[in-house]
Amino acid sequence: MAVAEVSRSRVRSAVRTLAPWVITALVLAAVVALAQGLDWDAVWSALGALHVWQLAVLVLVLLLRQVFNCLPLAWFIEGCSVLRAFQNDQASTVMYAVAPPPADYVTRMAMFGSWGLSIPAATAGAVMNTLSFYVIRFGAPMLGVLVMAATGMFDTAEVVPAVLSALISVALLLAIWLGFREERLAAALGTRAARLVGRFKHGVDVDAWREAVVAFRLAAAQRIRWALPRSLLVLVAMVVTDAALIVLSIRFVGVSADELSAVPVLTAFLVAYPLTSLFFSGLGVLDAVVIATLLYHVNVDHSLEPELVAAFLIWRVVSLGVPLLMGAVSLVAWKIELVRR
Repeated sequence: MAVAEVSRSRVRSAVRTLAPWVITALVLAAVVALAQGLDWDAVWSALGALHVWQLAVLVLVLLLRQVFNCLPLAWFIEGCSVLRAFQNDQASTVMYAVAPPPADYVTRMAMFGSWGLSIPAATAGAVMNTLSFYVIRFGAPMLGVLVMAATGMFDTAEVVPAVLSALISVALLLAIWLGFREERLAAALGTRAARLVGRFKHGVDVDAWREAVVAFRLAAAQRIRWALPRSLLVLVAMVVTDAALIVLSIRFVGVSADELSAVPVLTAFLVAYPLTSLFFSGLGVLDAVVIATLLYHVNVDHSLEPELVAAFLIWRVVSLGVPLLMGAVSLVAWKIELVRR
């Protein structure tokens, strides 16, 4: 038994070590496949068409997206204002990018503690925030299929992956519901959830998640009844706002609604959304999949490929770069607050 356990431990360690390299290789392969035969002069020309006021619009829409993203924290954690939730969320984003896990969660808890919030409740609220996001992340493809069916753009090839992805969301929701029925199930929910998230995010502390979910059940059993539905709805709005950023980027590089309407962009993004669980929100991989979907399944004019690539470059700079800047400002502001005390 001991030898078998050591072997399993070594296999898990090897998988965790190799996973970032495999993901990086996939990203590079996707980027290379996308770049072959691409007219980069046309891409740079499309990027040059972006005006300063258009960039300002994209940043404003991104701020709305970030507000949607942080609202579940304010709803799940008693005493946490929307402003505090926003600051905490941005700081966690920059820590996740520059330091290995669980630095982002450590930063979250340090900030909540400095604001006088209950650490067990804050930890549990952060857990519920993550679980809610994963419900939407894996439920997004089914939402995309429903939008396609409603608009007459139905593609049967997307149904099976969407259903399989939706089953993960349903399982998470069922686990959350069962977890609040009794403490034993709450502890099992925390353990299962930590292991599930651990498949996509290295460094998850299983014991901390289990204890946090049990504490959250005791402290906020009534709160969950209204906080969870609101959180799921606002996270759907967050994903749609993210898609709106892509649509705006496409418009700002010169692609009109007659050439490519917003609905195919939204559905392609929703169907591919689980890929955001990869390195840097699926950087390169998700972009290549959505662009390929638009070009080969929606039958968009292939001459628009340089403009689409330029639009996704703009979206990535705004959606990844601006939160990092806001996160750095949030951390500095928090440090100044601590010093002033």
